[in-house]
Amino acid sequence: MTALLEVEGLKKHFVADRSVFGRPTAFVKAVDGVSFTVEAGKTLALVGESGCGKSTVSRLVLRLIEADAGAVRFEGRDLGTLGADQLRAFRRDAQIIFQDPYASLNPRMTVSQILTEPLILHDLVPPARRRERVEELLRLVGLEPRFARRYPHEFSGGQRQRIAIARALAVEPKLIICDEPVSALDVSIRSQILNLLRDLQDRLGLAYIFVSHDLAVVKHIANRVAVMNLGAIVETADAQALFAAPRHPYSRALLSAIPVPKPQAKRSRIVLQGEMPSALNPPSGCRFHTRCPYAIERCRAEVPPLVADTAGHATACHRIAELPAAEAILPHDGAFSPVLEKLVAAFSGGTEGAGPGGVDIVGTPTAV
Repeated sequence: MTALLEVEGLKKHFVADRSVFGRPTAFVKAVDGVSFTVEAGKTLALVGESGCGKSTVSRLVLRLIEADAGAVRFEGRDLGTLGADQLRAFRRDAQIIFQDPYASLNPRMTVSQILTEPLILHDLVPPARRRERVEELLRLVGLEPRFARRYPHEFSGGQRQRIAIARALAVEPKLIICDEPVSALDVSIRSQILNLLRDLQDRLGLAYIFVSHDLAVVKHIANRVAVMNLGAIVETADAQALFAAPRHPYSRALLSAIPVPKPQAKRSRIVLQGEMPSALNPPSGCRFHTRCPYAIERCRAEVPPLVADTAGHATACHRIAELPAAEAILPHDGAFSPVLEKLVAAFSGGTEGAGPGGVDIVGTPTAV
C-alpha cells in the first residue's frame, strides 16, 4: 500500500543560547533524524518521555514550524517546496487536534463561528448551506445542533474536545494529528473521545498520527507505534507486536512502567538508573546508553541504525540479538489497562451532554 505520509531524516534544532554578538552558541536538538510513514486509514502512535520531541515532530509535519533538514512528503508531494497558496491547500488535507481544549478554541467566538471559519477560508460550502453543515458536524461528534450558539466557556472539557474534533473535520481532511488529545480529560470522558476517534476513522477513512505518553491509550487505538528517545526513533513496529515483545531496552522500560491494577500479576519493573540526558548535550553513540543496563563500549561510540526485520519491526540497538526475551520482563497480554478497556466497552456508543445543559457523564461504571 502506498504511504499517505512519508517523513525522512527530519531535523529541528532550536537555538538555546547566543553570544554577545548574537551568534548561536547552543542548540536544543529536539528532533534529530526522524523517519516514518503513515498509511491511509491507519494510526501511527508516537510515544516517549516528555521532551523527547513528539509534539515537535507533529508541528514539523504540518509546517507549523520549519524543519532544518529532512523531507516530508504527502501523497508524493514534497511539502518543503510548497508556496503559500499550495500550503493552504495542503492544510485542508491535514489538520491537528491540540492537547488542551481550553486553550485551542477562541473564547470570543461561538461554536457556529468556530466551525464556519474553516468553511469560509477554504470556500467549501456556499453561504446558504453553512448553518446546515455546522449542524452536521456537531451531530458527527455527538453534540446537539442547539450548542452552535454557545461559547466555549459554556462547555466541559470533553465537549470542548469534541468541538475541536469537529473543527478539524470541517475541511474533510485525510490526515489528523492528535497531539495528546485525551490527556487533559477524565478517564470516563477519555474513553468516549477514543471511541469517537476510532468511529470517525472507520466511517471517513482518516489517518491519524497519535502523539501520547499514555501507553494504555496507544495500545487501544494505534496500528503502528514509533518509540522516541531524545529526538530519535529507537523502535517501530505493529502495535500488537510491540506490546507483546518489545525489543529495545528503552521500549521495555516504558512498557514495564504501565500501572497494572492486579496485585498478583507477575511482572518485573525495569527501573532506569541515572538522570535523563539533556537535548542540549545528548550523549554520543546511542543516546540511551547512559541509562541502559546492557550498554557496552560500542554503544558509547557508534550510533545504532534503525534496522527492520522481514515483519517490519525496526530496532536501533547494537545488542538486539543478545538481549533476554521480553516475555520474562513484561506482564501477560491484557494486563496493561483493563480499567481503560472496560471503560471503553462500558461507554461505547455513549455521548456527553445528553442531560440538561449538556453536563458530562463523569461517573465510573460499576462493572469496573
